[in-house]
Amino acid sequence: MMAASKPAPGLRGAATLTVAADDTAVAQKSGSVPVLATPRLVALMEEAAVNAVRAALAPGETTVGTRIDVAHLAATPVGRTARAEATLEAVDGRSLRFSVIAWDGEEKIGEATHQRVVVDESRFIQRLQRKV
Repeated sequence: MMAASKPAPGLRGAATLTVAADDTAVAQKSGSVPVLATPRLVALMEEAAVNAVRAALAPGETTVGTRIDVAHLAATPVGRTARAEATLEAVDGRSLRFSVIAWDGEEKIGEATHQRVVVDESRFIQRLQRKV
């Protein structure tokens, strides 16, 4: 691994999504109603966490998700914009723990605790290629 990165608690990141037909439970095959799919909400939350620490990583480093505990609290219809905001709560070596909250402009639609690990991107890809 390269020189240690310096992500620190308190870093924040956000991500937004205007819900389209491809983002729905029907399209994602995770349900039968045309609302924001839980898997798509999870991806939005992960994107916010990535954005929170991107600038604090050393060149060649990235993060990979290892765990998420999510509560999908309310439905979001097609056309509505969803926003997720992540806060880095704790750093333990290479392990990062975030709290994430999502809204749709009307109400809170989700909350999560999310863990990511800092990795050397080229080494990660090399290990992955051995599986291919």
